[in-house]
Amino acid sequence: MPTGEFSLREIPFSHPGSWFGVSPVVAEATYADDLHLVSHRHGLHAVLALVPESGGERADIPVAATPAALTWGTGDRRITAAFAGPDTLRIAGRGLALRIRAAEVTLTPFTGTYFFADPVTGAAVFTSYETGQRYRVTVLSGQVRYIGAEALGTAERAVVVSGDAWEMAIEELPGAREPYAPASAFDDVVAAARTEFTAFADAVAPWRGERTPAAELACYVLWSAIVASAGFVGRPAVLMSKHWMDKVWSWDHCFTALALAAGQPELAWHQIQVVFDHQDDRGALPDSVTHAEVLRNFVKPPIHGWALSRLRDRLPGGLPDPGRAYRQLAAWTTFWLEHRRVPGAPFAHYEHGNDSGWDNATPFAHRRLVQTPDLAAFLVLQLKELAAMAAAQGGSVAAAKWAAEADRMLAALLDELWDGTKFASRVAATGEAQSGASLLELMPIVLGEHLPPAVRDRLVTGLEAHLTAIGLATERPESPHYEPDGYWRGPVWAPATVLIEDGLRRAGATDLADRVSARFRAVCEKSGFAENFDALSGDGLRDRAYTWTAAAYLLLSAEAERRTPEGRRLTAYSTESTTAPH
Repeated sequence: MPTGEFSLREIPFSHPGSWFGVSPVVAEATYADDLHLVSHRHGLHAVLALVPESGGERADIPVAATPAALTWGTGDRRITAAFAGPDTLRIAGRGLALRIRAAEVTLTPFTGTYFFADPVTGAAVFTSYETGQRYRVTVLSGQVRYIGAEALGTAERAVVVSGDAWEMAIEELPGAREPYAPASAFDDVVAAARTEFTAFADAVAPWRGERTPAAELACYVLWSAIVASAGFVGRPAVLMSKHWMDKVWSWDHCFTALALAAGQPELAWHQIQVVFDHQDDRGALPDSVTHAEVLRNFVKPPIHGWALSRLRDRLPGGLPDPGRAYRQLAAWTTFWLEHRRVPGAPFAHYEHGNDSGWDNATPFAHRRLVQTPDLAAFLVLQLKELAAMAAAQGGSVAAAKWAAEADRMLAALLDELWDGTKFASRVAATGEAQSGASLLELMPIVLGEHLPPAVRDRLVTGLEAHLTAIGLATERPESPHYEPDGYWRGPVWAPATVLIEDGLRRAGATDLADRVSARFRAVCEKSGFAENFDALSGDGLRDRAYTWTAAAYLLLSAEAERRTPEGRRLTAYSTESTTAPH
């Protein structure tokens, strides 16, 4: 595959700010033969099929995509599409026709797509019940034929554009708009998209090169998954994917924020705030946010103290509103201490595996309300971050309070959940201890420098047992509960990798941290940015365009580059430049 090209079966073709993309993925793990315009408003909905034709028949021709353009065919028989903006797709063709067909063939009073020719603008309009939007097709040159205009019930509804050379635009619009008039020639549209993406990649991954062959594609996965403020998404946000995992979950946003922080600081801060915008009056964060819904039946783990501590270092100038961040983090922590902790108990508990982010991990196999060592470790880090933030803002009393709570929880973690060889989980209702072969119970390594050496060494040994040639298996491969595609019962995941790698490095276990980083980066270079990876084969599993996987690759690659001799020299030069007198 030429440099810059990617498979549309793996990654959709989209643009920052857009709520739609072009992809063969039309439902969860469902691939159509033809590419579709797929919307992510109100969930994933395939709205229009885009079918190249030759001589009135479907043309089975190759498709290629780059960040700037999508192309069917080659030479004098090709169709090219490019985004002219977040809500407009320009398409030009020669030697082939294009049929733009409503994906839903049946129209009812409440479902499907209605199609008509607009006598005001002269355009064809598809109105979609599923997305609540209109999709206006304006033919700029060439011949056009309408099929099924104003048809009700079951019927094909389509526009066919043809001619020796033709051009058109598809707009997503909520209501009326002036007739479409192109502001730029088609080639200029492609060039502008290429320039915009290159500027983004240069900002986010200026260090990319031969040692980081997947960095540019990782940048594209993030760039193309950005949506504009709309519905419940109150600011620009990076969706987990523009395939079927098209939400912002309340811990994935931390990883995308960290990856964007140095090069796109404003966008990075939006990633933190887009979830905190929906914090409730008890301090709880929602499980997820998307255009049409905010789900609160679960939460996600409190890794936000860890994330903010890293963002303070990565964002130029530090946190843009530290007072707001402190209040948000304090409320989120108080939720766990007051509403997820039995009075008098030292530990908070998860109510279900979904709360932990490790949905079906084996610590939740028999009982769901569980006190797990990862949760205690995350809260210790969160309390320590609150102490640091309070102290920086002059709140010495509050800082002392948070620090004392962190010390108590850390002591309890070591006294009650550590048996001298390993950490165990406890059933919340009975206090019964349980342990197994899940990576979740080794997550206290995130405490890094706060761990006693003997505990650190045991955790490092345990992590070695989880490290395959691919990365950190979430269930040890010899476990009877291990499954190659078992979600959190075996596969390698980005968030656990980043958290553990960081903890290992802060704990001084740099050799293992280096191997964890290198193996995860290698599997991304081999298998793309899948939701997770088979821990033995490295095959990408589930959704193949996951932004936290791309973010993890960028984070680990950036740090690996800084550790090279060239990176160390550059860092030293940068430090000298900023501290030297003027």
